[in-house]
Amino acid sequence: MHKAPINVSTEYNEGLPGLPLLNFPLSSALEAGEPPEARGLARDEVRLMVSRISTDQIVHTHFRQIGDFLKPGDVLVINTSGTMNAAIPAVRADGLPLELHLSTHLPADLWVVELRAYDDKTTRPFDQLEVGETLDLPGGGSVTLHVPYHHGSASKRSSRLWIATLQLPDTLERYLTMYGRTIHYSYVPEQWPTEYYQTAYVTEVGSAEMPSAGRAFTPEIITGLIAHGVQVAPLLLHTGVSSLEEHEPPYEEYYRVSPTTARVVTIAREEKRRIIAVGTTVVRALETVTDVDGTTHPGEGWTTTIITPERGLYAVNGLLTGLHEPQATHLLMLTALANREHLCIAYREALSKGYLWHEFGDLHLILP
Repeated sequence: MHKAPINVSTEYNEGLPGLPLLNFPLSSALEAGEPPEARGLARDEVRLMVSRISTDQIVHTHFRQIGDFLKPGDVLVINTSGTMNAAIPAVRADGLPLELHLSTHLPADLWVVELRAYDDKTTRPFDQLEVGETLDLPGGGSVTLHVPYHHGSASKRSSRLWIATLQLPDTLERYLTMYGRTIHYSYVPEQWPTEYYQTAYVTEVGSAEMPSAGRAFTPEIITGLIAHGVQVAPLLLHTGVSSLEEHEPPYEEYYRVSPTTARVVTIAREEKRRIIAVGTTVVRALETVTDVDGTTHPGEGWTTTIITPERGLYAVNGLLTGLHEPQATHLLMLTALANREHLCIAYREALSKGYLWHEFGDLHLILP
């Protein structure tokens, strides 16, 4: 079998100095450019790679068979946040058309936003903006830029993201329904309807981009898992815009963990059962409210928690996730769960077997 070269990069992430990232070549042929439904597949027919940390065993299957790898007493923690139509056309005072990406709704009705320039069928970051600038939005709306997000930071993101105020002629929900569309990047050249970006268990819309690890779940699969004795516990974390160009570390995101979910996770931890997060967003939210002794508390607010191997994990011992880009900061979170050697083995397998990357791609279930 061909072994794709995977190594530890000699370069370091700017926002997390001292932490080298995994580096490997990723062919554009392995980037999922359309939903599986457009490829003639059902949601749950994407491929699933199951890897066991303790033995380095790798199993290749399809998501529809996920129940074969879960057992009674396992706890699946899901993120019920739904995806906004967070991309809106914007026009500068000089007439230049841009695309506004809504990222995070802050207190005092402020927003973290990104402006991007059109580039064929996709967009790229636009960094020639000014403090106090107001841009026109459709239907008589506007956005005013107040200050770069993380103003004064040495990070490149200080000029990419802005704190802003929206002036809209209608409620946010109705306005985005009328004028917004889902955010997509160059590897997804076509615009797809919003329903392709929603999971089966959305309770509250608020994410700039889809919490995609749970996309393959269907009501039938969830019902079958519950009947099998698997517990499903919900929480909420609204994702902000991703950082594909710079692989920046994550920034503040809103989360909410209920008393019921906190209790379910804590009891499972005490009983040494498996707690499997569905997506890196779930890991971030749970780890924010979990003590070093493994006690998970209910909580709501803004998390700044960044998961690294040095920090470690206190809440989860399993993860369902997509496949992450070379040197992506999410790989640091995965390395906190599994050792770097195990991830190298798994990603080498995924590359050699032709797994697909990104939100419409295949999935990876990491078990203890």
